[in-house]
Parts: sequence; C-alpha cells; structure tokens
Amino acid sequence: MSVEDQIKEMITKNDVVLFMKGTKSMPQCGFSSRVAGVLNYMGVEFADVNVLEDENIRQGIKDFSDWPTIPQLYVKGEFVGGCDIITEMTLSGELDTMFDAQNVSYDKEAADKIREANA
Repeated sequence: MSVEDQIKEMITKNDVVLFMKGTKSMPQCGFSSRVAGVLNYMGVEFADVNVLEDENIRQGIKDFSDWPTIPQLYVKGEFVGGCDIITEMTLSGELDTMFDAQNVSYDKEAADKIREANA
C-alpha cells in the first residue's frame, strides 16, 4: 500500500485525525501539544498519528496536503489546518461551528472556557 493510500485510509476510517509529533498523551513538540491539548480538553475523539515513527508518513502527509508543517488536523477526510489555524478557529468559535456541521462530538462548555481564558 502506498503512503498516499495509507493516509487516505486513516482520514476516511476516523472522523478526526491529528498527524503530530508524538502522541495525544505524550506530544513531542509544542505545536502538536497545543492542538492535541485543545482536542483533548474539548473531549474530541481523535486518532493520533505519530509522524516521528515513520519518515514516509512524515513526508507523505506534507505532500498529501501540500502543507509544509506538522501538526495537521483532518476532520471527516478534509484538511483543516495546522497549529495557528486551529488556535484561531478555537478562539473564534469556527472550530465549534465546523464540529457541529460535521456531527463531531465535543464539549461546548470546554470550548467556551478556552475562549474565556484567552479573552
């Protein structure tokens, strides 16, 4: 199976996928830690893919999305963005709107608390 096929399978089998350095319970870079932290705090069920374990996936996801950095968040098979975009979407409420539209379960109160703490 090609790297592209592996990535396609991961993002179609899981509603939310985070390609990151490390794991959701043990991120290994600040940017991955921030996005995983937001998703964990909001109670979002997501698959984590540690790009440090497989150089082919690490480069392959960058090629697949045409996005040069890690982490990368996918929701329902669609690329959403990296750390800065996810942070902005969280603070603006766009992430909530997208999760609602895609029927992704999350804790609305937790999302509100993130915004309150950063106001």
